[in-house]
Amino acid sequence: MDLTSLYTDIVFEHDKRPLHAGLREPFTAEVHHVNPTCGDEITLRLHLDTAGTQPRVEDISYDAAGCAMSRASASIMADLLIGRSVEEAAATAAHMEQVMHARGREAGDEDVIGDGVALVGAAKFPNRVKCVLMSWKAYQAALLEARTLGLAGGAA
Repeated sequence: MDLTSLYTDIVFEHDKRPLHAGLREPFTAEVHHVNPTCGDEITLRLHLDTAGTQPRVEDISYDAAGCAMSRASASIMADLLIGRSVEEAAATAAHMEQVMHARGREAGDEDVIGDGVALVGAAKFPNRVKCVLMSWKAYQAALLEARTLGLAGGAA
């Protein structure tokens, strides 16, 4: 598989059969992001489990419209982060952002970002980086909103 190309089979698969798509309840926070450059949009709901010692990502649901790259990224992100602690999710999101801002010089660790490695080809195209990272930024904004409401702790 050529992970340096823009559209891979994994991207097409997540675009055609998105995981965790459709807005669900209950949710802790909801955000709406738009990429004004290309018109991609996402409404993302985050549901946290705060019963334990560390908050966990109980669910991420979303409604995404836009290019295949942005919709696939939302699917991949939700699948990666659901079930993880907020701290683990922060490390995954940080690695994804680092790889996407490396302009194609960094392959990404598949053990950390899973199918997200299929999005790395977009790192060579600055406008496409925004498409890929929009859902990740929406997750971080939802987490911040949950914190503002006092419903989450830990790292961003």
